[in-house]
Amino acid sequence: MSRDTDQHPIAASPATTRPDLDDPRTPSPPYGYSRECHYGREQQVHIVAEFHAHKIRPSRIAYRVGIDIAFIEALIAGELEPERFPRLVAHYRRQRFQQRMHDSVRLNGVSRFEQQQRIERDFQREVDL
Repeated sequence: MSRDTDQHPIAASPATTRPDLDDPRTPSPPYGYSRECHYGREQQVHIVAEFHAHKIRPSRIAYRVGIDIAFIEALIAGELEPERFPRLVAHYRRQRFQQRMHDSVRLNGVSRFEQQQRIERDFQREVDL
C-alpha cells in the first residue's frame, strides 16, 4: 500500500516558521550563556571564586550567571587577578569546609566520623592543588 503524502495534514500545510513572525519565545542564548550578567566586575570575581571553590566547571558558571566564559577561564588560569583570586578561592574553600563539617554534625557515631574524614581529605586535596 502506498501512502499519498499530499493528503497528510502536515505535508499539506505550508511552512510558516519564519523568524520575523510574532514569536513569543526568546531566541536561544549564545553557547554557554543562559542570561545576561547584571553584576559588576568585583562581584563577578567573587562569584567565580565561590563557584570554583565548589568545583563547578567554567562553562556551567557562565551558563548559570552569565559571566563571560573567557573572563572566568582567565581568572582560573591566573591571567587576571593572579594574587587576589587564589586567596578568594581559598577563603571560599575554607567556608565550604566549615559548612560541610557543620552539616556532618547531624550524623551519629561511625557515619559522622567517616563523613568528617572524607571532608578533611577532600579539603586537603583541594589545598594541595
